Amino acid sequence: MLRRRTLLAAPAIVSAGLARSAYAQSPATLRIVPQADLAILDPTLTTATVTRNHAFMVFDTLYALDAAGRPVPEMAAGHTTSDDGRIWTITLRPGMRFHDGAPILASDCTASLVRWARRDPFGKTLMAATEALEAPDDRTIRFRLRAPFPLLPLALAKSIPSCPMMMPARIIPPDAAAPVTEMVGSGPFRFLAAERVPGARVAYARNPDYSPSPHGAPGLSSGPKRALVDRVEWHVIPDPATALAALRRGEVDWWERPIPDLIPAARADRALAVEVTNTSGTYAFVQLNHLHPPFDNPAIRRILLSAIDQREFTQAAGGSDPALQGGQVGLFLPGGPMASTAGLEALAARTDYPALRAELAAAGYGGERTVLLQATDSPVNNAVSEVMADLLRKLGFNLDTVTADWASVVQRRTSQATVGAGGWSLFGVSADGDYFADPTVHPAIRANGRQAWIGWPTSPRLEALFAAWFAAPDLPTRQSIAADMQRQAMIDVPYIPAGQVFLPTIHRRTVTGILPGFTKFWNVAKA
Repeated sequence: MLRRRTLLAAPAIVSAGLARSAYAQSPATLRIVPQADLAILDPTLTTATVTRNHAFMVFDTLYALDAAGRPVPEMAAGHTTSDDGRIWTITLRPGMRFHDGAPILASDCTASLVRWARRDPFGKTLMAATEALEAPDDRTIRFRLRAPFPLLPLALAKSIPSCPMMMPARIIPPDAAAPVTEMVGSGPFRFLAAERVPGARVAYARNPDYSPSPHGAPGLSSGPKRALVDRVEWHVIPDPATALAALRRGEVDWWERPIPDLIPAARADRALAVEVTNTSGTYAFVQLNHLHPPFDNPAIRRILLSAIDQREFTQAAGGSDPALQGGQVGLFLPGGPMASTAGLEALAARTDYPALRAELAAAGYGGERTVLLQATDSPVNNAVSEVMADLLRKLGFNLDTVTADWASVVQRRTSQATVGAGGWSLFGVSADGDYFADPTVHPAIRANGRQAWIGWPTSPRLEALFAAWFAAPDLPTRQSIAADMQRQAMIDVPYIPAGQVFLPTIHRRTVTGILPGFTKFWNVAKA
């Protein structure tokens, strides 16, 4: 309890510090309360949304997504393909430089792509189809493919973590698991390493030498990306009431992810704007650890799934306003091209807890300690964990809830150790809805054991369907395979879909130019 009280007391000190800051009322500085602390800087090593948002400030990608979600050139000037579709030649835009002044070379890009593809599922799929990735000269990148791969530009435009960010080859470590130690990119902002205070603040400065893309209007991740403020500061304020008070006083300009309970108060303040900028919403889910008891047992996972009532999760995460609560979710984003109701009868919302406890015992649950990681500073993740903890207790699990900030959860969840050695059993988590659009970006869809995303599920059938989806010749075939994937997921239960909510962001009306989709800081101005 002492640690928690200390955590809640800290924001008042932070808020007071903001008021005294030399930048407090400067339109040249944009102050943000981010959704969580930035625990991991390297965008290749984590799927954390906050790291993705940081990465798009500092780095850039060869391709990006326009407003319709189509890949368009970003750092690339364009590409050509051979008649048989097996050779793609990408040309870089001239004159681009990294933050350290070095020119951006094709060899930097190939090194960045190789590193990204060693960890990212979409990247691994692309590289499995690639015979050679070459840089024949300083501005040319060449893919020699074993077979046509029409989704190649979409892979290079991926805006869901981890993203194929371009960085200097000199900073890339030979070990794919080792982090880069310098944040040297070519994006619209420079990371100010000396000003970072873990758990409290990170800062960025406008990159005066940034070369915006000339291609079209700003899209989901595409340019032109124009830094319209001199500085961006992220201030971590874990206590929601303190965050709202700081926003009202003008000490901060933008609160990325407020809790639903405070939205009515924000709407009543004429100085504040409350907007849902991400129309794909927030997809909440519970990630299970498949390596250790009790959730290494598929029968136990299925019984737990049968007791899930997604309405309880969405009401907890989205508040009492029905407009903020989405409908039932499965494996893919509701309303998206891969969404279906196939297999969702498994989400039966069963409430006969004595019968469920008897089924768990018959399935092999013997009272093993079950560790739930609960991120108290992330509103949706916290709500999902609260509801899941209540359900687990009703089902008779020997539950140990470990509360921490999201940054600590992000670090602990990578452990494959047993719970007795500091591991975990499950955690509540959420991400932008477009993370779940289809298998190209879905973070938790792979089921290839210890090579899969956190949770490390194993399902040969899901893996076969994943490969078949990429090989499918057309959209109807992909949709049919996606439905089969969802049916199989309701049997294997790689994770538990908890629901969809539509959470607004709050900013002062002096802030303009916020773009739709995930949180971005280019083209944002402050009066």
